[in-house]
Amino acid sequence: AKTIAKYLNNEYTVKASVGHVRDLPKSNKDAIDIDAGFVPRYEVSRGKEHVIQELKSLADKADEIVLATDPDREGEAIAWHIQEACKLDHAKRVTFHEITEEAVKEALKHPRTIDMNLKEAQEARRVLDRLVGYDLSGVIWKKVRYGLSAGRVQSPALRIIMEREREIRAFIPETYWTLTGLFETQAKDKISLSCVDEPRDHTLVEKILDIGKKNPWIVSDVKAGEQKRSPRAPFTTSTLQQTASSRL
Repeated sequence: AKTIAKYLNNEYTVKASVGHVRDLPKSNKDAIDIDAGFVPRYEVSRGKEHVIQELKSLADKADEIVLATDPDREGEAIAWHIQEACKLDHAKRVTFHEITEEAVKEALKHPRTIDMNLKEAQEARRVLDRLVGYDLSGVIWKKVRYGLSAGRVQSPALRIIMEREREIRAFIPETYWTLTGLFETQAKDKISLSCVDEPRDHTLVEKILDIGKKNPWIVSDVKAGEQKRSPRAPFTTSTLQQTASSRL
């Protein structure tokens, strides 16, 4: 902060937030309103009350407010939390990738608003970490080693979820009918047969059913063949568990 202030000839009062100023509560019960659509309930982080008060005090005296946190998801989220916690209505957002005089001054020439897509990306990762990562980390502590975190999988996990969600949204539903009949042979044996086609037209379905009920059915062709099957490998612990899970 002192270096940036020096680059700007002390025209700006520079105050560092030292990371996040708000976060989710420690209690999972109070952290996220799942019924409302996974809405996070933020609270001021312990020890950051004085930081917010100082930022508010400086903002009240300032003609221009600039948020210059890191140029990534976390940085965008920190800027948004500062804006919300301090109730800043007209704050500008700037980013730079190196702390040099040229980079800082150039960034101030191109202010923008907070990128809500980046903020929401960070928020989605945080919510996923709280709902899944915390519990998963507990399992890893017990099964692998104490102190390990499952939080590093947030981005690829969200990628998989979103790819699946896009497939669901792109899916065009179709109406079709499955036709199944219960037949009786001359030997009084009952056989259940299904139509290989799935008609899309209800009129066609009614026509097939009407013809099928009024006319006798015959077997037009019989094909016989041999099929060989090797015995499965003996169970291991994992394959036994998988088979038990799928069958029971």
